[in-house]
Amino acid sequence: MSSSLEDELFPSTPGKFKIERSHAMNRQFHRCFASTSTMFLWALFLIALTASYLSFQSFIDSSSRYFSASWGGIQWEKQVRNSAQIHRSGGMSVLITGAAGFVGSHVSLALKKRGDGVVGIDNFNSYYDPSLKEARRSLLKTHDIFIVEGDINDNRLLDKLFDTVAFTHVMHLAAQAGVRYAMENPHSYVHSNIAGLVTLLEVCKSANPQPSIVWASSSSVYGLNDNVPFSELHRTDQPASLYAATKKAGEEITHTYNHIYGLSITGLRFFTVYGPWGRPDMAYFSFTRNILQGKPITIYRGKNGIDLARDFTYIDDIVKGCLGSLDTSGKSTGSGGKKRGLAPYRIFNLGNTSPVTVPTLVNILERHLKTKAKKKVVDMPGNGDVPFTHANISSAGRELGYKPTTNLQSGLNKFVRWYLSYYGYNRGKPVN
Repeated sequence: MSSSLEDELFPSTPGKFKIERSHAMNRQFHRCFASTSTMFLWALFLIALTASYLSFQSFIDSSSRYFSASWGGIQWEKQVRNSAQIHRSGGMSVLITGAAGFVGSHVSLALKKRGDGVVGIDNFNSYYDPSLKEARRSLLKTHDIFIVEGDINDNRLLDKLFDTVAFTHVMHLAAQAGVRYAMENPHSYVHSNIAGLVTLLEVCKSANPQPSIVWASSSSVYGLNDNVPFSELHRTDQPASLYAATKKAGEEITHTYNHIYGLSITGLRFFTVYGPWGRPDMAYFSFTRNILQGKPITIYRGKNGIDLARDFTYIDDIVKGCLGSLDTSGKSTGSGGKKRGLAPYRIFNLGNTSPVTVPTLVNILERHLKTKAKKKVVDMPGNGDVPFTHANISSAGRELGYKPTTNLQSGLNKFVRWYLSYYGYNRGKPVN
């Protein structure tokens, strides 16, 4: 630092500096702002300078967000396009919501393996341990499937995806699942299952070309119906849970968008899906965990001591139904949000047609795990569960070629082998 500069910044006689500099500054001040017009011009200059700075800073911030955001950057667009590439003649490009979920991850893999383009979206929420979703994402990544981390309520993100790729189909599997959790957090069901669905449909109806849509409804829409096996022609206006009510609302909403905007829509009523990479909140999964840890399991029974029964459907059979639905979906007929003609609207049951009681499920698990369960049998609380489910799948068989091939004995054996491997039991490392 030069001596003159040091003198300017650190004067040896501070008091003298203040007085002399003060007089000088006062003279300059009066010269510069002697008139009102000069002050006005200075004010305009300062305002213009500030506005220019803020505009430039906004440009810098937006550019920075574009290049570094979790979505929307150049690298992000490249990943989306690469993942969406079709590798078979007559293939499709599918946006799969809930792709890091149980059914979503299996459907993604099946489509990719046969040469279709697949892009996933998932919000990785904490309804159950997100590490399982992260593990599924890692699995999909090894098959060159890219999952965008985001919420289906984010219409800007969805618009960006459709601007990047002209998806031919949407497989909508994202949802807040679970019957009992609705009593703890009802708003999450409205947010995901209704608001999220509408946001997605709004983007799809405005897309050009419009995609065909297949989405996951639920067997829970049959609610208090006791006419078995459940048929798509049966009443579904008596839901027993908020989850069921949101899925029923989804069926009405999708019908509206089909009618007004010409979207081709297929709804699939899943019946108790199970298998490898499943959801930890499902009974078969939690039973397995507790049996291995020596903890008691709670088995609910219905009125008059009747055992609960479910139409357990193995994941591979569900995947076949999903792919069959995509392959036969037909085209949407709208353009730019305007309907040009009638479009298909369909609903199918996807079940196994062989209901099994919960005690029988437990017995099968005990045999596969070679461990007896500590059972606690209690009456079913009024939490929205229904005593039984049983699917009539004749319509899916006729229209989709759907035919389940895995019984519960075989399916649970595959699940248990996956569970023991995934959680390290085959290496002598028990679950924490």
